[in-house]
Amino acid sequence: MNIELQQLKSFLISSGLIAEDKFDACLKKAQKNNENIEDVLIAEKLVSQEDLIRLKAYILGIPFVNLEKEKIAPDILKVVPEPIARTHNIVAFKKQGSNLEVAMLDPEDLKTIEFIKKKANLRIVPRLTNPQSIKNVLSQYQESLQAEFGDIIKQETGSILNIPENPEGSEEAEADLEKRAQEIPIIKIVDTLLKHAVLQGASDIHIEPMENEVLVRYRIDGILHDAMTLPVIAKSGIVARIKVLSNLKLDEHRLPQDGRVKI
Repeated sequence: MNIELQQLKSFLISSGLIAEDKFDACLKKAQKNNENIEDVLIAEKLVSQEDLIRLKAYILGIPFVNLEKEKIAPDILKVVPEPIARTHNIVAFKKQGSNLEVAMLDPEDLKTIEFIKKKANLRIVPRLTNPQSIKNVLSQYQESLQAEFGDIIKQETGSILNIPENPEGSEEAEADLEKRAQEIPIIKIVDTLLKHAVLQGASDIHIEPMENEVLVRYRIDGILHDAMTLPVIAKSGIVARIKVLSNLKLDEHRLPQDGRVKI
């Protein structure tokens, strides 16, 4: 599906998008600076990115789709894992029978198409799109994950056991924490919290107990961002679960005095 340089030049000129002398000048500049001719054409504002993508779609015989204002169903969105979507600029947006339509910026990325095909066990139908469309769809992963997390919180926190506190450092206190760490709701909450942080690209997670809730913040690109709030009843269970996953001792007296935990 590669477009030859002469083919691109011919179509640009015949379509009236650019004059031949201006194309040749941009080509000379691209070769001199070891740049992509398409990037130079766009930088010189001789051809818009949208027109260039539409023209490439026409040459390749691949339909162009604009998803800048489209809302994608969560079950379709999740067919392509978010890390793959972000790394390769490819998103799923429509499914009909055994066909999955994906929008992408690079029609030559056959390796990613094959990966999605094997993962989804569907026939992949590629479509070309623009960066704005990819950006819009990628933002919906976050919305979908937040909705998923909200549902888990709503469903699971009501099942968390309200275990009476025993004196810190006692055998009973450690047994209580062990029990909390193994609760299914706590396991689901912590697993989802970690998944959410990874997909956000967080370097660390801050769990800060407040008077009536637990504040969770992520450090992303060196800056702390409020991520979510959790019911205060989940505090000790979350801390215990994290300690189990980290192979740390469960005795609660080892926690900082303010109760804050950093992962």
